[in-house]
Amino acid sequence: MTVEQLIGKVYNRLKDRDFSGTQDKLAIQVNLTGKITGVFYIEVLGGVLSVMPYEYLDRDAAISLTMTNFDRILSGKLNPQVAFAEGKLKVEGNIDKVLLLAELLKN
Repeated sequence: MTVEQLIGKVYNRLKDRDFSGTQDKLAIQVNLTGKITGVFYIEVLGGVLSVMPYEYLDRDAAISLTMTNFDRILSGKLNPQVAFAEGKLKVEGNIDKVLLLAELLKN
């Protein structure tokens, strides 16, 4: 899988979600580590979703993990809280916003 394919997968997972719980802004940068590296962000602003292949300087938080682990989270094979506890997911910034994103990503 490429970074672009992962971005498409994230967008498709989130595009039909109810973003009423996000209230203000939700902006999470995803830093992919490991064999395949890259960066993208997930933003919900005014109820509008954006998933773009760029760094986000005014982000709420940044998460770092491998593409494999992110894909496992998307597919429900890895719980984000377990990934964090095991050191597979690192969080910098507002952990409440990351938890909100984790809720939105659930099947």
